[in-house]
Amino acid sequence: MSRLHILFALPLVVTLAGCNSNKPTGTAAAGGDRPKVGFVSNNAFDFWTYAQAGCATAAGENGVDCIFKKPDPGDAAVQKQIIDDLVNQGVKAIAVSVIDPTNQTGDLDAVASKVSLVTVDNDAPKSKRLCYIGTNNYAAGREVGKLVKQAMPDGGTLCVFVGQMEALNARQRRQGMLDELAAKSAPGDINAIESTPDGQDYGKYKLHRTYTDQASGNKATDNASDALIALAGEKNLCLVGLWAYNPPAILNAAKKQNKLGQVKIVGFDEDDETLQGVSAGHIVATVVQDPYHFGTEAVKLMAKLAKGTQFTGDPIHYVPHRVVTKDGNNGTVAVAKFREELFGYKRSAR
Repeated sequence: MSRLHILFALPLVVTLAGCNSNKPTGTAAAGGDRPKVGFVSNNAFDFWTYAQAGCATAAGENGVDCIFKKPDPGDAAVQKQIIDDLVNQGVKAIAVSVIDPTNQTGDLDAVASKVSLVTVDNDAPKSKRLCYIGTNNYAAGREVGKLVKQAMPDGGTLCVFVGQMEALNARQRRQGMLDELAAKSAPGDINAIESTPDGQDYGKYKLHRTYTDQASGNKATDNASDALIALAGEKNLCLVGLWAYNPPAILNAAKKQNKLGQVKIVGFDEDDETLQGVSAGHIVATVVQDPYHFGTEAVKLMAKLAKGTQFTGDPIHYVPHRVVTKDGNNGTVAVAKFREELFGYKRSAR
């Protein structure tokens, strides 16, 4: 979930009828024979702009119209209404980044009885979805833990910032990070993670608190400011933002309190402010997903399903994550190179 600046905004032709940038939208509604598919994000942050671009490209290449929707606010009830509306509009398949998998499973199963259901970015593993497409969030969380250890090799205190702990990806990222810090092996089932508590030591690292903001950028900044005030006396402090808008919120709070360089910041996702922070040396690194290919892979699969192909593949389709650093050392991606890649996605969506 990312809040990208206008510099990276993608020039998509988007209406309520579709998100296909390679052919005028609304083809199906105008009497064409292209099947309709839907993609529903879990909030309206600009992280989803890249997924929308991927959907647009793949829709044109695979002969479907894609209706792309972003719930605002990122609320499960709002998301349910959007999904129901898409089903009523006649989509043949739908991809959803599920906000609250535990409490939405029954509703998702009802959708799956009517159209082909795929989850993207945030899974609902107990639902009747056919496939999950997205990051291995537990493994990505362990990458975050490695970055914390690099930033504070002698140990210290950390805070975690994320939108909602109801989301499975939030729980997986957080626990992956904590297990890495505690040198604990991965659980047998990463979809059945029970979050370990705040206020405990994980190896040499103490988790002060996990701050949630319900996908509010303003609340995220307030949380970061509160943490910096509460832990003003800590010599070794790392603030970790697990959703895309969290690292910029932490960065802005640190700037306001003149704490840049005094606290370590580790990020997640490819918000432009985060990338600027990495380039400037204010953010240690950021673990990035690949939302563009979330979109392309989801639409490719939905296009087959919409045209009558039975799903027989693997129910888990991981899209690789990477680590972006200032200089791209030790197997990471240099921030300048990564920005070039983002511009490539922009060009491909035209």
